[in-house]
Amino acid sequence: MLQSLTIRNYALIDHLDIDFENGFSVITGETGAGKSILLGAIGLLLGQRADLKMIKAGEQRCTIEARFDLSNYNFTNYFASHELDFDGTECIIRRELTASGKSRAFVNDTPTSLNELKELGEQLIDIHSQHQNLLLNKENFQMQVLDAVAQDSKDLDEYSLLFKAYQQAQADYEQACAQADKNRSEQDYMIYQFEQLSEAHLVEGEEEELEQELSTLEHAEDIKSTLYQSYALLENDETGVVSWLRDAQRQVSNIAAVYAPAQELSERLDSCYIEIRDIADELSDAVERVDYDPQRLAVVSDRIALLHNLKQKFHVDDAQQLIALRDDLQQRLSHIENSDENLRQMQQHIASLETQLRHSAQAISKKRKEAAKTVEQEMCQRLIPLGIPNVQFQVMLTSEKEFTANGWDKVNFLFSANKNVPMQSLSQVASGGEIARLMLSLKAMISGVVKLPTIIFDEIDTGVSGHIAEKMAEIMQEMGDHERQVISITHLPQIAALGKQHYRVFKTDNDDATTSHIVRLTTKERIEELARMLSGSTLTQAAIDNAKALLKIED
Repeated sequence: MLQSLTIRNYALIDHLDIDFENGFSVITGETGAGKSILLGAIGLLLGQRADLKMIKAGEQRCTIEARFDLSNYNFTNYFASHELDFDGTECIIRRELTASGKSRAFVNDTPTSLNELKELGEQLIDIHSQHQNLLLNKENFQMQVLDAVAQDSKDLDEYSLLFKAYQQAQADYEQACAQADKNRSEQDYMIYQFEQLSEAHLVEGEEEELEQELSTLEHAEDIKSTLYQSYALLENDETGVVSWLRDAQRQVSNIAAVYAPAQELSERLDSCYIEIRDIADELSDAVERVDYDPQRLAVVSDRIALLHNLKQKFHVDDAQQLIALRDDLQQRLSHIENSDENLRQMQQHIASLETQLRHSAQAISKKRKEAAKTVEQEMCQRLIPLGIPNVQFQVMLTSEKEFTANGWDKVNFLFSANKNVPMQSLSQVASGGEIARLMLSLKAMISGVVKLPTIIFDEIDTGVSGHIAEKMAEIMQEMGDHERQVISITHLPQIAALGKQHYRVFKTDNDDATTSHIVRLTTKERIEELARMLSGSTLTQAAIDNAKALLKIED
């Protein structure tokens, strides 16, 4: 539950510290005193977008902090999964705004995002304002009510995963069909291209080898002559380098016995001799290998021309890209041949998911139908004491042909306040006062199954008064008796009188500014506040006596 709220420099609030208790509390005050400002500040703690205009004029920073006691609620797993500190009891949420446009949020002093703050806030506080009464006519809200009573969240999570997989499988199948159709329309041309490339018998690295061979063939005579001349310079019997090196090595070796350095020189000359002799042998072999071959020159030239033409035709830079294109065409043609089988397998997968979805949707529908009976019965029981003795209320469930994000059910709440009037959709028949009573009854019913620590009603009593207002207060009082905190912002003394705690919002003016405040009232102050609510600014003895009667205070 909400234990305390601290606000600094927000709108008309300069500095506010207020403590709250469990059970049913009420907040009263004149229109414009600052009740909406208070709700706006709490809304920021629940992840709402910040408006920098709400920072108090002349200030650079606004801070809002709330302290919650969660000892009676199981939040341990939630905080652990979000890697947030939690001692099992206390949770502190803080929101900071600066005039420069920065907004920061913290949970137990750990920085967090607005999305995470909103996710946590939705589990801590439910603020029901007047505009939310309009939700009663929305199918999504009606379905949420039904699912809350059905307690089918686990089934819905499983269904949601299946539904997303089903949608993805359908999208993949449609894309595969479109690609298959495109491939088939291009199949003949692809076969023609593949055959051209396949018949070329392309080999990786071939192009570079051919170009080298062509260069050799085109200069064969010059190469052969140069190689032979180089060989002759090395191997000539009289003037060849090899012969001279051998003679030099022998002579140096002969003096090694009398001149020690000669041994190393002899070995080095021997190494040179071996290396040069090896080069001469390779030159001799090269002379034999290199020969002018007009036929081979023609073959190589034709092969290079073929590769050049293919590169131009297929708009690529080298033969390696031609090979990649050939392999890609082969793969695409293979896919075309296997497309029917692939599509058949995808259809089987979709059919399997559809079967699972059907079973899941049926299970959810079954729980919803059972919950619908509970909703109908309980709503009638709650609305009769609220001044609708002849109430008729029905949850009409119908099934769609197609799967939707939350099953295949459509829901419509039907209502009639009179015996002789057929039930119709809420939006067509319910008045403002009836809508308020319907919403309170739904909230009371849902609160019995959803463990929400704090519920705030912002003028849910709109359109009702007198005895009915008192009955509505009793419902809120009952909701607050079950380890829950219920706070009602009201203008009705019948509701304010039943609060366990009573807070008053008011404004003060000085020469510089107007400031909003909230205080917890003493018994005497409560009597005066209720009396003002009954009779206006002038306190009469009759109003005071009436206020005491509402509070069950005897003189």
